[in-house]
Amino acid sequence: MMKASLFVTSAVLATIATAQTAAACGEVTITEMNWASAGIVTGVSKFLMEQGYGCTVTVVPSNTVPALASVAETGKPDIVTELWLNSLPEYKPLEEAGKVKTVAHVLSDGGVEGWWIPDYLAAEHPELTKIDGILAHPDMVGGVFNNCPEGWGCRVANDNLKVAYDFAGHGMTVFDHGSGETLAASIASAYADKKPWFGYYWAPTAVLGKYPMVKVDVGPYDAEAHVCTQTVGCANPQKSDFPSAEVVTAVTTDFAAREPAVVDLMSKVAFTNQQMGEVLAWQEENKASIDESVVHFLMTYPDVWTAWVSPEAKEKLAAFAQ
Repeated sequence: MMKASLFVTSAVLATIATAQTAAACGEVTITEMNWASAGIVTGVSKFLMEQGYGCTVTVVPSNTVPALASVAETGKPDIVTELWLNSLPEYKPLEEAGKVKTVAHVLSDGGVEGWWIPDYLAAEHPELTKIDGILAHPDMVGGVFNNCPEGWGCRVANDNLKVAYDFAGHGMTVFDHGSGETLAASIASAYADKKPWFGYYWAPTAVLGKYPMVKVDVGPYDAEAHVCTQTVGCANPQKSDFPSAEVVTAVTTDFAAREPAVVDLMSKVAFTNQQMGEVLAWQEENKASIDESVVHFLMTYPDVWTAWVSPEAKEKLAAFAQ
């Protein structure tokens, strides 16, 4: 019954989207990065722009690094969201060059990145909560480090950090996942059989909400070392933890000048880790699509998103704030 209701609700939204009033803004392009929370951010933003502001929105599937490369070379897409800046050295030069403008911290609490093991493994072998314990006993974590997919900013950092921590010298194999889905599935599979697991993940995510994990202590954060580990071909990688991530939405400076009302909206679109984690957990539990999850957010948090939009947009969207 719930799935049928969701389907109907999504269908209604799709129908409304085809019958917009005279456009108050023009065409807008926005990224959709290939991980779950980014899909929610983009889906909610797209809906509000279309239904509240009359925009014609095109979603551009992308990854972090290719998206910024496209902005640098072509000035598109207009909006790039969920950029995790602590693994993205390419961003600041673009900002300093006047190509992009930071407009919001889209994850208002910041993001958490790191290397993790399941809590049942930590309880059985507390020495594995520190990287020295893992490197001394790689067999206890299955002898494998689960790495990010190609194109993710964390992939660059991890590829350098595996050198800094001498994974090869300690007999640790690195498995490079082909997608965020297989990385998440590897955690679910380990939990199903209570098997060892060691690798990279981040929050907020449905995965870490559903499967309790313990962040491995890899030592202190070193700002200078981290700058190098974020760089492809870092000449001399050094050990460092991941800092708490600044996660932002950026717009091109051309778009900021062209669509100030939409930029004002995007400057307010922000989710707490609790809100995003709840939506992602609901999405996974119900095997829901992005559109269905957007509906769930709109219906669950009307007090949040109605504070983001202009009075005129709020009036157009009133039916969804009941």
